[in-house]
Order: sequence, then C-alpha cells, then structure tokens
Amino acid sequence: MKLSVTKAVMGVVLFCSFAYAQETPATATSTANTAAAQDASSQATVYVYRYKQFVGSALSPSVYCDETELARMENGRFFVVKLPAGKHVFRSNDKQSGVEEDLQAGQTYYIRVELVPGMMKGHGRLLSIAPEQGSYEIKKLKPLDADKVKDTQHVVAANM
Repeated sequence: MKLSVTKAVMGVVLFCSFAYAQETPATATSTANTAAAQDASSQATVYVYRYKQFVGSALSPSVYCDETELARMENGRFFVVKLPAGKHVFRSNDKQSGVEEDLQAGQTYYIRVELVPGMMKGHGRLLSIAPEQGSYEIKKLKPLDADKVKDTQHVVAANM
C-alpha cells in the first residue's frame, strides 16, 4: 500500500512538473513578443528611395544616418530603415546637404535620393518628402538588393 501511494504521489509530481515545463516557454515567448511589439511601436519607419532614371544609372551613392552607412542606393530602388524616436541626421556622399529629422515613434517618413552633377562624377543628395508624395512615388520601385545593405541592424526587409 505504501508503495502504491508513493507511486501515485510521484506520478502527480511528475505530471505537474511536466505541465509547468510546457507552460513556461509559452509565457516566455509571449513576453518576448510583447517586448518586440513595444520595441517596434517605439520606432519610426523611414523609406529611402531613388527614382529610376537613365542619367546616373551606374552610380550607387551611399546613404548615411548619424554617420553610419546604411546602404548603397541603386537606381529605381528603395529600402526601409527602423530607427528609435528622436533626432537623426541623414546624408549621402554630398556632405554639403542632408536631412535632419526629429523622428516620432510609429510615424513613417520618406527621403528621396537625387543625383546632382559633380566635377568628376555625380553625388547623392537627400530630400525630405511629404508622406503622401513619398508613398505614391515608391509604388513602382523595387526593394534594394541585400548585397547593397551595409547596416543590417537598422535596414529591414521591405513589406509592400
């Protein structure tokens, strides 16, 4: 009798520990998902794009944010950057011009790369574009090739 009670108690303990072990990862996963959702909602989305044009099509100017190279911009392409809210400075290889944006969490911004003639070759120049115009202009563009992305921590896959 004592042996069967011991077996029954051990069975219940084993069952409870197994059930608890199965529940803990789900709780950890939901906590991680909640943290990721909060992190995503505290970030701003910036679309950086370049028209498809014949002139300067061979050039791929770099795009920088806070002096970190994000990507090399190809003709007729765009990429998406997720950044924390706050002030950020964007520029291309034309150091005389840039865009300073005070990004707000959950907001979407658009920056267009334009080529301007230079002494030996063209340079990239950035322009801040209204969301209504930017969202229209990128509709016919393709996402930037992965090999042109330099900062994979901030540049994310485009969802269009």
